[in-house]
Amino acid sequence: MPRWCVCAGHESIELPLQVDVLMHKREQLRPTSTGKLINRIIPASRNILFEAESPPTHGAVTLPRRELWILHPNGMELPADVAPANIQVVLLDGTWREASRMSQTVATWGRLVRLPMTAPSRYWLRKKQGEESYSTIEALLFLLAALGLTKEEERLRLQFELHVYAGLRSRGIMSIAEEFLATSPLTEAIPDLLAQMHERRPVT
Repeated sequence: MPRWCVCAGHESIELPLQVDVLMHKREQLRPTSTGKLINRIIPASRNILFEAESPPTHGAVTLPRRELWILHPNGMELPADVAPANIQVVLLDGTWREASRMSQTVATWGRLVRLPMTAPSRYWLRKKQGEESYSTIEALLFLLAALGLTKEEERLRLQFELHVYAGLRSRGIMSIAEEFLATSPLTEAIPDLLAQMHERRPVT
């Protein structure tokens, strides 16, 4: 088993809202993609590939009997008193430029929603594209917290933190990985799994 495999820590999560990832075609080739992580953790989520030459249609993305939300920093404030079961959220997965391009296609399909995002990003696997830049899964975490889905947010956050930590260790960036772990909820949540991951194994 690869030393930094996190399979033993995998947990599937069910949500009352529908979560779909609109992924730029270049993002599907990036191993650090948190959009693909969302699809692994949330079985009901869909991965919708975006290609500028043949973008997905409104009918292929939207679902009946749900209000479509597209998370975007230029959107309106989060509506109050909305039942999560009535929501379909589309997450734009790609670089900042790619996400901006995708938003131009889908902006009129539903409600653009802006989230209160204030905490520093924990996505240490890529160079930040600005102080207010967050990964796709972090946007979802902010949304779950805003909707009052606290338990689901906590469980998803652990999966995200494990993804980042294992990614840093697999790159051999030990000092940064330990700095990340020092402020992570992983140390209390999964101490046994972390101990297993830190065991020395013979090189094969």
